[in-house]
Amino acid sequence: MQRYFVNKIEEENEITIVGDDFHHISRVMRMEPGNQIICCDPKGKQAQCEITEITNDKILARVVEWIEVQTELPISVSIASGLPKGDKLEYVIQKGTELGAIGFVPFIAARSIVKWDEKKGAKKVERWSKIAKEAAEQSHRSVIPTIHSPGNLQDLISHSKNFTYKVIAYEEEAKRGEKSALSLIFNQLQPGDSLIVVIGPEGGLTDKEVTKLQEQGFVACSFGPRILRTETAPLYILSAVSYHFELAR
Repeated sequence: MQRYFVNKIEEENEITIVGDDFHHISRVMRMEPGNQIICCDPKGKQAQCEITEITNDKILARVVEWIEVQTELPISVSIASGLPKGDKLEYVIQKGTELGAIGFVPFIAARSIVKWDEKKGAKKVERWSKIAKEAAEQSHRSVIPTIHSPGNLQDLISHSKNFTYKVIAYEEEAKRGEKSALSLIFNQLQPGDSLIVVIGPEGGLTDKEVTKLQEQGFVACSFGPRILRTETAPLYILSAVSYHFELAR
């Protein structure tokens, strides 16, 4: 059954669908009144709904049955990525959404090769948000991850203040054979806690950046003995969280 995110579920459980989702339902899927879909509101509530009317610019539906199912990670994980080259961040957002990330915080790192263009930035963030929405629908998420506009390291530090735990994926820790820091944090995390994970761009983070983050409570961790690419590390940490908190318990 097709899944769509709606702005709100109105009084008497009525729903109005417009924009791209209207086009997808009416023109791509060619649905008709009586067909059923799943709708998710911004609070993560899910409902099986029946289409009642299709007009020239909107679709009306009503809730048939509320769905009680948990598809979100018990830990809220945000990925802070140093801006990488090409379409790597699109890949991270798509696959990271499928794996349960709740937010993506791109930042301009010292070794970021990409130069962020503020004039074109809004369209880029809009595209990233669309990728996250489509991935959330495909993977049966109940919420769409938040995509933040790229800032600098200080912006990232300011954003991180509300998180329960803060981690840096640091390859130098892997080279030194460090193995316990991430495991210790996992053992302290409780359902409902939040975790932000900082991952550098190609070339990694500088020692100065790592020190500055550590001064703000970030913990430098190894993600195992192998050195991971900037687009692989986010998928590693999200998979590890899922295994530890969803499958191993």
